[in-house]
Amino acid sequence: MSGTAIVILAAGHGTRMKSSLPKVLHPVAGLPMLGHVIKTAKSLSPERLCVVIGDHAPQVGEAATAFAPEAQIFVQSPPRGTGDAVSCALPGLEGFQGSVFVLYADTPLITPQTLQRMADGMADGTAVSVLGFTPPDPGAYGRLIVEGSGALARIVEAKDASEEELSVRLCNSGVMAIRSDVLFGQLPKIGNDNAKGEYYLTDIVGLAREAGGTCAVVEGDAEEVLGVNSRVELAEAEAVFQKRTRQRMMEEGVTLADPSTVYFSYDTQIGNDVMVGQNVVFGPGVSVESGAQIKPFSHLEGAVVKSAASIGPYARLRPGAEIGKKAKIGNFVEIKKAVIHEGTAVSHLSYIGDAEIGAGCNIGAGTITCNYDGYRKYKTTIGENVFIGSNTALVAPVTVGDGAFVGSGSVVTDDVPGDALALGRGRQVEKPGWAIAFRKKMTETE
Repeated sequence: MSGTAIVILAAGHGTRMKSSLPKVLHPVAGLPMLGHVIKTAKSLSPERLCVVIGDHAPQVGEAATAFAPEAQIFVQSPPRGTGDAVSCALPGLEGFQGSVFVLYADTPLITPQTLQRMADGMADGTAVSVLGFTPPDPGAYGRLIVEGSGALARIVEAKDASEEELSVRLCNSGVMAIRSDVLFGQLPKIGNDNAKGEYYLTDIVGLAREAGGTCAVVEGDAEEVLGVNSRVELAEAEAVFQKRTRQRMMEEGVTLADPSTVYFSYDTQIGNDVMVGQNVVFGPGVSVESGAQIKPFSHLEGAVVKSAASIGPYARLRPGAEIGKKAKIGNFVEIKKAVIHEGTAVSHLSYIGDAEIGAGCNIGAGTITCNYDGYRKYKTTIGENVFIGSNTALVAPVTVGDGAFVGSGSVVTDDVPGDALALGRGRQVEKPGWAIAFRKKMTETE
């Protein structure tokens, strides 16, 4: 009975979000909540992964399949409670033996470590393990009533609890691990004789105990079980994720000048000895190698930064940017789908898109790669040890050879051979004394 299966409940309407986007597809740190839960679920290497959706939101099933192609999708219609939702997934569990975890797609912060503790607790034959937590204010949460031996006796809803039971601070998160034979045997017995006429999964605890099974509680942090039902709670989940990630990054050797102003994506990868300045935002798909420096007010997304490179301040790296070792991307520089090789400097006020720039180049202020003609994108290729003067426009497709110089203010429309000087600007014309005559004329006409 050592196998693991996961059932993720994602059928809620999420009306409090006031959104056309299904609640569980709202992102935390750039990843939909459903994606977070699937990612955590997969940390247990489950034999089966089932996702229960509502018929009102087929896109939830599409997203689940994108995150986990092996996932089986089941539809609950109409919504009739958590017990009924799990029942919808039973065909996907046919023949399975082991522990079945029930997770919620709107609870994105549960950690793999907590699920592993629950899995470890199931190894001794426990019938049901419930994830509990102790919030600052238990309020309307269901209470977990524990016996002196530590076993879970029952789950009591707050509205049904006595004064003594309401004094209990250990609360029910809804997350459970259920032994497969208990699930198959007791789930059909859950009734709907309650005010809402719904089938509550929590009833399986009492049924399991009546059948002679032992139920247990694993306590997690209150932040882990934060459920998201509104935009306010979505912001709270984002704050928890960012706090956790900042802490982890610093523990792994990343320096954050002002941690509270740095925002990470769910997949940000940063090596040790990286310095990150204030007000830096990492979007999805960013990797920064050891020893790099990300200066204040920079925004990175879909970018790779190699060791000892310097980014910013006020730099923007867009998807496809690859910044080589010891390269410098300075203030008010935007890089998009471009490879900048080792030691090259793009120090200020430039746009480099759809390009490859070799090692040891200097790109002057105001340089742009003109990569778009209104219909298609074209590439600029610059060799090694090239000097591009300030205010240069490189009209792609164009190639500048190794060692070439391009004079300031040039518009380059043709390939430049290696070690050549390219000038693409009009000649300067001077008219001595013109300014004196002009001022005199303008003064006389006043």
